[in-house]
Order: sequence, then structure tokens, then C-alpha cells
Amino acid sequence: MKRIFITDCEGPISKNDNAYELTGKLVPEGNKLFEIISIYDDIQAEIVRRPNYRAGDTLRLIVPFLRACGATNEIIREFSIKEIRLVSGSEETLSFIRSLMPSYIVSTSYEHYIQSLCEVIHFPFRNTYCTELDIDSYDFTKDEIDTITKWINELVKLPKPKIPIGAKSIMDLTEDDQNTVNYLDEIFWTKMLDMVSGEIIKQIKPVGGTEKVDAVKDIIQRNSVDTSQVVYFGDSITDLAPLKYVRENKGLAISFNGNEYAIREAEIAVLSSNTLVTSIITIAFKKGGKELVNELVIDWNFEKIDEIVGEQFKLRAKQVYGNTLPIVDILSDSNRERLTKESCRFRKEVRGEALGSLG
Repeated sequence: MKRIFITDCEGPISKNDNAYELTGKLVPEGNKLFEIISIYDDIQAEIVRRPNYRAGDTLRLIVPFLRACGATNEIIREFSIKEIRLVSGSEETLSFIRSLMPSYIVSTSYEHYIQSLCEVIHFPFRNTYCTELDIDSYDFTKDEIDTITKWINELVKLPKPKIPIGAKSIMDLTEDDQNTVNYLDEIFWTKMLDMVSGEIIKQIKPVGGTEKVDAVKDIIQRNSVDTSQVVYFGDSITDLAPLKYVRENKGLAISFNGNEYAIREAEIAVLSSNTLVTSIITIAFKKGGKELVNELVIDWNFEKIDEIVGEQFKLRAKQVYGNTLPIVDILSDSNRERLTKESCRFRKEVRGEALGSLG
């Protein structure tokens, strides 16, 4: 039976957050600016639920700041290919899985980064979905650059908003954080409207949230399969919708070093510094679908890997992981809170505190 492998990029394959790192490189105090807008993105997508707003829209909101600070297509490409940092084993894993089944990357990242990554890991770019961006097509006047520079200087002086656990409305935030959100609302949805920046925000369509679901549906159609034949690996808020879609349609939804959003909708949590576990799970999925994967995970040990996947993978797992396999567990109401904390903590160990904290 034909089965399909789909994965996010940043997290399950690479350690980067390319847009965050690019902003840090080009924009004064860009890391803090990106973190503020990233939290604003989470608030808009999950709390305010702004109409037509999608998780991952940080990648359109940050572009005016990048362009005002000199970003060009060539600069983004050069930066991207120099800064790629892969999760251990990911190139080998993707090469192996491609030999098993049709394989795809669905990423919110800019196309410059995904093209660069495909060159490095020898993955076909035609099998990817990512955010299109021709930043050279936007020309700013000096006045617009000066205005955006002023906003940067003001925004980076603000404290980063915090989302309280269980927050359901903007009123659950502190007064200062509400003020920050209101100020960003004014910048993005009022002041930028009559600027080139406003055209950027209207035109760029990040592949996040529902756009990732659309990508999954397109892959299913391209391959003439049912969603139940899809395994999807994700790790962040932009994977929340596709993980839910795949799970609800009887496919297999897996969080790989995921944050609280990915854990919320996934069926299986994986915590690993090496992607060999992705290969092992995918072989089981190829052989017997999610039922066989669940059988493997319920009795997750070297002998079960030997029985279901093969002795060579048991030996390889011992070589990579030593005597202790990475955490792989079926998510349930009884363990979801614990695994969320463990996965968020482990995610920061693998990707670093700053990148691991982003939504």
C-alpha cells in the first residue's frame, strides 16, 4: 500500500529558525524585535483569532523591517546557505525515507532557505511547500525607511509580552502587554496600510496553519491516496492545524521535539537529538500503518525495534543512542501535560534557549 511521509523543516530536520536568525543579523536588536512579533503572532492566531490571520504570519509581518534594513534576495540566500544547522542524522534519514515512499517538506520558511537546505541535503525542491518571497520587488522611500527605523527603536524597548497559561482573551494579558499588542495592531493594520509595507503584508502568504493543511491536501491529491496513509511530523504552532487534520482523518500525527502547540494535536511525542527515530517510526508506518507504529511505541525497546523494523535498525539505534532510546510515547490525557513540559525543555536543549522558546 502506498504511504506518504510529510515533515516540517525547522525542528524535525534543521535546528534553525531562519527568519529569526536573519532578523537578528540585519535588524538592530533584531532578535528581540522578532521575539516580540512572534509572541504577537501567537496572540493573534490563538487568542484574538483575528479574521484571515494564520499562525506563522510573523513571516509576513517581519518583512518590512527586513527590507528597511537592506535585505535582498541575494543576501537572504547567502545567509541561509551559510547558516544551515541540521538535526543529527536528518540528511541520512530523508534520503532513506525517500527510498521508501514519496516524501515532502511543508515549511513556513522563506523559499530562499528551503532552496538552500535542499541543495545541502540533496532533497528535491519540487517536493517542498514554503513561503514565496521576492523581497527585491518592494522599493521603500527614505521616509518609509525612517518611519520603520523609528518603530524598531520603539518596539525593542518594550518588554516581551507573556501569554498566561489558559489565556482565552486579550484581557487575560497584563495591561502593559495589552498596550504592546494594541501598538502593534496600530502599526500593522492602520499605519502601514498606505505604505509599501502594507502591500507586503497583503501580498505575502506564509505557508502556516491552514496553508499547511492545503499543502497536505495537495500532496494527497497528487499521490491519489487517503489521509489515513499519511504520516506527518511537526513541532510548532504552524503545525497545529495540519497535525489536527491528519489525526482527525486517521493519518498519523507526530510531534518531534514539539512545543505545547504541536503536543496539543499530535498522537505521538518524540524527544530525540537524532532523526534515526524518524526512520524507525516511518518504516513501521510503511509496513503496517499507524496500528503497527502504535504497537512499536507501546512496547518501545530495542527488541521491539528488532521485531518490527529489523535487526540492522536495532544495532544502529544502539550505536546512535547507546543503551537508552529516546523518549517516544503515545499521547493521552494522563501524560500530555508531563510530555509537554519534557518536550519543551528538550526542544531548548537541541535548538538552544532562544530558538526553542519561539512558537
